[in-house]
Amino acid sequence: MMLLVLSEEHKEHLSFLLNVDTAVVAEFGRIALEFLRRGSSPKIYEGAARKLCVPVDLVQHGVEGLMFLMTESSKHMISEVDFLDSVLALGFGDELNQILLQLYLQHHSEIRSILSQLPSTLPAYHNLEWRLDVQLASRSIRQQVAPTLMMRLLLKRGTGEITSTSSSSMVLQTDPSTLLHLISTLEAALAAMKTSHSRRILRNIK
Repeated sequence: MMLLVLSEEHKEHLSFLLNVDTAVVAEFGRIALEFLRRGSSPKIYEGAARKLCVPVDLVQHGVEGLMFLMTESSKHMISEVDFLDSVLALGFGDELNQILLQLYLQHHSEIRSILSQLPSTLPAYHNLEWRLDVQLASRSIRQQVAPTLMMRLLLKRGTGEITSTSSSSMVLQTDPSTLLHLISTLEAALAAMKTSHSRRILRNIK
């Protein structure tokens, strides 16, 4: 389960959609997708504001709110149910929620493709190498079994081929019991996230 956490600023921007016709929401979605493809244009904001007879900044905030909603949902590949649960916090009606859901379902693949082509300075997973070392004896203990798991995590920055300037690595070490405990803890956390109680809490997180 994956729910979006919307800040108060994003909630305020998206609240503008409550005051417009559903056809306008669909148009805002089209504008948001066009901006993702080609970049934003102040002229489009001004033209939409004249048609709606509202300030330009309200139109800009509405479109930017939709852009955030669609890009973050697509980035995390959230499910249809989780998307609807995420927008429940906005207080929209069923019709508006369904319009937003259809926008997401129709365009999330294209949005992910656009996002993958954008340059990024954040490190991302590229590969993981691991080795199991077992110490069988030492000077003080002639017979023992002390396994150690060594891992080398390779990270990359941006897109394209991996080069010495775009990659970095981290060496990690742990013992099998600690690794098993970490796995069981993460599995328990993921199971807890799927409960209705956790969903209610996440909807109210700012």
